[in-house]
Amino acid sequence: MAKQVRQVTQARPAQARTRAGGRLAAVGRAVVARLRALRGRTIALAGGAVAVVGALVVTGVLLSRHDDRPPIPDTRARHYTETDACLLTGKDGITGAPAADVWQGMQDASRATHARVSYAQVTGEQSVGNARPFLNGMLQRSCDVVLAVGGPEVAAASETAPRYRKTGFVLVGGGTAGQNVSTLRLGDGLRADVAAAVERAVKARS
Repeated sequence: MAKQVRQVTQARPAQARTRAGGRLAAVGRAVVARLRALRGRTIALAGGAVAVVGALVVTGVLLSRHDDRPPIPDTRARHYTETDACLLTGKDGITGAPAADVWQGMQDASRATHARVSYAQVTGEQSVGNARPFLNGMLQRSCDVVLAVGGPEVAAASETAPRYRKTGFVLVGGGTAGQNVSTLRLGDGLRADVAAAVERAVKARS
C-alpha cells in the first residue's frame, strides 16, 4: 500500500510539469503570433515610410530645379496684331523678281509691326479681269493693307482702291497715288521701300 502511495506521489509532479509545459507552449505560440503580426505591421509601416520618403525626394528635386527667373521665350513664337497685309502677285507667286523683293519687304515690316502678312497669286489668264476675283477675295478676308505687283494686278487694285477707303493700297511698279494709295518704283532699294510703306499703312490703321 505504501508503494502505491509513492507512485501516486511521483506521478503528480509529472502531471504538473505537463500542464506547465502546455501553458508555456500556448504562451510561446501567442508570442510568435504577436511577433508575426508586429512584423507584418512593421513591413507595412516601413513600406509606407519608404513611399513617403521617395515622394519627398522627388518633390525636393523638382523644387530645386525651379527658380524665380522668367522662362526663356521661344524665339520662333511671334504674337501678331489683328492687322493683315496681303500681296497680290502674278502666276509666279513670290519666287521671281520683283515679287520676291516685295515679299521680303513685307516680312521685314511684319517683324517691326507684328502685322500678319500673306499673299495670293493669280492663276490662269494673266489679265485684269481674272485678277479681280483674287483681289476681291483678299478684301473679303478683311485685308487692311493690299499690295499689288505685276501689270494686271496693279491695274485691278488701282481700279478697286477708290471703293475701299479704309484699306491701304501699295502699288508696285505702276498705278497712281491717291488718298489711300501709295506707289513704289521698281529698282534698287525696293525691299526697304516696301517695308517702310507697309509700316506706315499698318500704323495708320492700328
